[in-house]
Amino acid sequence: MELDQHAEELASALGVDKEEVKSDLQNLLQYSVPIDEAKQSVRRKHGGGSSGGSDGAPSTKRIADIDPDGGNVSVTVRVLTVGTRSIVYQGDEQTIREGELADESGVISYTAWQDFGFEPGDSVVIGNAGVREWDGKPELNIGASSTVGVESETVETPYDDRIGGEADLIDLQAGDRGRTVEVRVLEVDSRTIDGRNGETTILSGVVADETGRLPFTDWAPRPDVKEGASLRLSDVYVREFRGVPQVNLSEFTTLEVLDDPVSVTDSAPRLKIGEAVDAGGMFDVEVLGNVLEVRDGSGLIERCPDCSRVVQNGQCRQHGEVDGEDDMRVKAILDDGTGTVTAILDRDLTEEIYGGTMADAMEAAREAMDKEVVADDIADTLVGREYRVRGNLSVDEYGANLEADEFEETDDDPAERAAALLTEVRA
Repeated sequence: MELDQHAEELASALGVDKEEVKSDLQNLLQYSVPIDEAKQSVRRKHGGGSSGGSDGAPSTKRIADIDPDGGNVSVTVRVLTVGTRSIVYQGDEQTIREGELADESGVISYTAWQDFGFEPGDSVVIGNAGVREWDGKPELNIGASSTVGVESETVETPYDDRIGGEADLIDLQAGDRGRTVEVRVLEVDSRTIDGRNGETTILSGVVADETGRLPFTDWAPRPDVKEGASLRLSDVYVREFRGVPQVNLSEFTTLEVLDDPVSVTDSAPRLKIGEAVDAGGMFDVEVLGNVLEVRDGSGLIERCPDCSRVVQNGQCRQHGEVDGEDDMRVKAILDDGTGTVTAILDRDLTEEIYGGTMADAMEAAREAMDKEVVADDIADTLVGREYRVRGNLSVDEYGANLEADEFEETDDDPAERAAALLTEVRA
């Protein structure tokens, strides 16, 4: 049924203007509220009660059988995690609960629009929950028309080790909510942004544990979040930022300063390029690969002084004609047989590869009357050789890019590595 039909049906039943009803529905749908929940909310607003919110009685389902197109459902589940967050909803701030539920068949995310009182580890029966699609998967929407009751017997699941949300950084994924981590703060900066309530001061930086490193943002800056501090952070959520997971501390996150320092790794996990790309983005990862090609846009470039985008023929895509600032970079395509990635080297790493400063490169370009000689020299150095690259990987519709922090030719013995791989395969 189209939005106009829903609006017309509701307006007729409530005796109010169709355009007003349609506007109310649109406001709710833009926040991914399921249509049944949206219709119920509009009914309540106009004094029509909560009846008629679903096309039929909710069906009782296992989590594995829930489909976004299957209508409202009832489930008997174990609560794995409960996170709390504040959002802007219909122009007002509202506190929601969110996390994961499980039964013997699987795990599903949920959003609860009010506090139903359940905690991690509880076994509950949830009735008349809406279902929406979120990030390509079904998610339960537990609203005012839903019911939540205590289940008399414990719901047994294969996922009980996930109760409470304890996690290592390497296991966090965008979309996780209600997680608990123990980390050490490696870097932290304070900055002011234009937030939803005007200018807001936040903290951002990098945290680490034994398994890896991730960027973080503290939206309610705490004095204990400082460089070198070891912290236990409960009720954090994870979202994607520039292609990698980011740990977020909200005003509901609780913080405990740990007496014993959290152990951190100095190395990054080394993955096959194909594995790293399939992961969809990683903050700190290391790969080995042979340079197949140095792409166009390498060597001497110019950047927009306002947004740092690369300038083409004096034109910035965002700011139009600008007086570009000189810079250097390398965009090298690496391949290890499992996949390819574009390693992007900044000016410092590019100067190391080039064997001279940017001033030297500009002088060489003037003498040759061709800027491309610099990129050609870099390609002569890199193509056909194997390099170890460490940095931040992002993956989007344009491909996989690895912003390099370290870039060096390998001194590994290929024969030894092949023998080790063969031993692993035979084990």
